[in-house]
Amino acid sequence: MSPMAPQYAPSLRSRLAPLLLFLQIGFIVIFAVYVEIESNIKADGTTFSSFYAEFQDVNVMVILGFGFLCTFLVRYSYSASGFNLLVAVMATQWAIILNGIESWYYRGKIRVDLRSLVVAEMCAASALISIGAVQGKTNPVHLVLIALLEVSGFVLNEWLLQTLLKVPAVNSIMLLHIFGAFFGLTLTWILFRKGSLQPFEKEKFDRHTGLFSMLGSVFLWMFWPSFNSVLVDNHSPGRKLGAVCSTYLALAVSAVTAAAVSALSSPKGKLNPIHMQSCILAGGVAVGVSMSAVHQPWEAMTIGFTAAVVSTIGLKYLKTHMLLAFECHDTCAVLSTHGLPGLLGWLAHLLLQIKASDDHTTAIRFAVFHICTLLITISLSLSMGIITGLLLKWNFWRPPQDKKCFDDQAFWEFPHLAVKK
Repeated sequence: MSPMAPQYAPSLRSRLAPLLLFLQIGFIVIFAVYVEIESNIKADGTTFSSFYAEFQDVNVMVILGFGFLCTFLVRYSYSASGFNLLVAVMATQWAIILNGIESWYYRGKIRVDLRSLVVAEMCAASALISIGAVQGKTNPVHLVLIALLEVSGFVLNEWLLQTLLKVPAVNSIMLLHIFGAFFGLTLTWILFRKGSLQPFEKEKFDRHTGLFSMLGSVFLWMFWPSFNSVLVDNHSPGRKLGAVCSTYLALAVSAVTAAAVSALSSPKGKLNPIHMQSCILAGGVAVGVSMSAVHQPWEAMTIGFTAAVVSTIGLKYLKTHMLLAFECHDTCAVLSTHGLPGLLGWLAHLLLQIKASDDHTTAIRFAVFHICTLLITISLSLSMGIITGLLLKWNFWRPPQDKKCFDDQAFWEFPHLAVKK
């Protein structure tokens, strides 16, 4: 070894492989004993052919969209997309088991169909949002543990909202943006590294990786209408169509607004690529959270407009302020991309529902329940984030050193980088 040999990140051979094999064999055993495929084809009134296309759309978003969205870091693009797939599939399997506990309790078996796969992938999407906040400062062992604990917290939150407050399933699942963002922020606050007050050596943005990231963003943008409408009940005519149209309009308006605000906030009047790829999605997030109250196209467009403004301004100023004021280093700016638009969507839902109410009693009752929904979601996400963060602070998991943060070489083998004789 030459005297200039680099300092290598700790090997994960004794940590990652045993954890993955233990979890995967455990999942296989649970599936073997308790899980069966739903044989009643017309369950929930949806046929296989009509639902499969929507399942594929959600699948593309979770694997390809989120996978490429975080590849903007110059030396972390392999890890961003590779670990995204690893975490997504682990989280989906775990979510299928957790979501099926009620079915197992009453019937002795967990029934799996396309709908349960979609719900599980949405729980996984919530975990992927959280991981965006700690991207590059963790190793894959951390990421798998974060995903399992985050999905457990999210499914518990869903169950609490549906049993205590009688929140419809679609509404409780759509809170995944708020839950995921606040869980990730708590996590990155607890796992704060003193070295991140100055920018990390390898936390850089590049034209080529930026293009890949834009690809992920565009895929998410294209398929977001399916993500918001897939669980909408098709029995009431026009609801699903309304969800698709509202989401498309909100996304279109937020793309235009993000471009305008990005150019306005730049002294030279230039567009910022990171603003564009994160904030064009803000309308989709906000309208997804407020979906059941949006009935007119202009409402969706107004929500998209406001979400993009909030998201772009948040991305420009909040990331630095969060770092300096709260020692909270948010790599992918999940607060501005998912957290703030999610909260805006929650507020829009409240206002639209009150506007549509006939009398004060109904409006006040709804407002109390709606506020409780948000309080439960945020308190559970913060407390689960604290528990997970404290567990991950343990050096047993071999976190990468500051110099090895945002570096693919810490985890991947690159034969072309080996010295050739």
